[in-house]
Amino acid sequence: MVHEKSQRNILSRLWRPLIGIAALIFIIIWTGGFFTSKVPPGVIPREAGRPLDEKAELYTVTKERIAPRIDIVGTVASEETIHLSSRISAYIKDISVSAGMPVRKNQTLIALDDREIREQLSAAQSRFRQAEIEYRRTGGLFEKSAATEQALVAAESMFRSLQAKVKQVNVMLTYTKILSPIDGIVTDRRVEVGDLANPGQVLLSVYDPLRMRIEAPVPVRLIDKLAAGQPVEVTLERPAEIFEGTVTAIVSEVEPATRTQLVKVHLHTEREDILPGVFGRLWVEDSPRFAIVIPAKAVYRVGQLELVMVAEANRAVRRMIRTGLRIDGRVEVLSGLGEDDVILLKPPVEG
Repeated sequence: MVHEKSQRNILSRLWRPLIGIAALIFIIIWTGGFFTSKVPPGVIPREAGRPLDEKAELYTVTKERIAPRIDIVGTVASEETIHLSSRISAYIKDISVSAGMPVRKNQTLIALDDREIREQLSAAQSRFRQAEIEYRRTGGLFEKSAATEQALVAAESMFRSLQAKVKQVNVMLTYTKILSPIDGIVTDRRVEVGDLANPGQVLLSVYDPLRMRIEAPVPVRLIDKLAAGQPVEVTLERPAEIFEGTVTAIVSEVEPATRTQLVKVHLHTEREDILPGVFGRLWVEDSPRFAIVIPAKAVYRVGQLELVMVAEANRAVRRMIRTGLRIDGRVEVLSGLGEDDVILLKPPVEG
């Protein structure tokens, strides 16, 4: 009796896990398609499509010769950007401009503390005046034969030396004013009042907004399509417009990591709203070739898929394609269509 009760307890503990295992096996078999008919290898069922409207606009696919344009990503820069630095070590007393402000040539941008140099100038001028008086006095005595030629030469030497010293300190005084070398716009201000300016340290930069260019790394295989002086077309992101340009320089060095050469293109515009660092595209004409090109309006999307409707046996059948270049309202088809295929120019919207 006890033995039978023990067996029933064991069975009651095991029946639920066994049912779960059986259900899991059934799901695996069902999802594996063992209960459905299979398509033989290499045979892909084609959807029946929908009836073809008698008024549908059709287009017969053909190959044609195209000269594709390849866009090379580049960056806008000024042809004249000047980085201003100090020639002496001094504290900054005043800054009269900020980044983005327009400036004029010879306008004072930064003033340095000049008290020490002015003290040097005052001392040098005082010694120079004394040397000048002594030189004139010795010259008068020499004319009266009351002074030797050696004394006159020594006095003249001291006079000339201190005269040069005054000029030198005056030049150093001009270094305390940092002027704009061009008419332009200030960019990249790196210091504030009270900072110590050291020789060679970049304090701020000025660029000419009327002389802009785009610099683009062009693949080596396309370099032969460009030449100095050649007119090209450039598209900028801001302002979002097309500009005419001229190739001004092709850097002869090849970048080993990207296999590109830097090409500089001058932009034919005097607009001041084109900023350095703006994203742009340089368009390069590639070699002509034959390709399948269809009207862009015949292509529609479902998620990330590109599709067209192909006319087959009086029915419109959906077909997936892969597109490439877009040329004047048309698009190149890389795969999915062949010559003599007939497609709908205005595919119906799928519900």
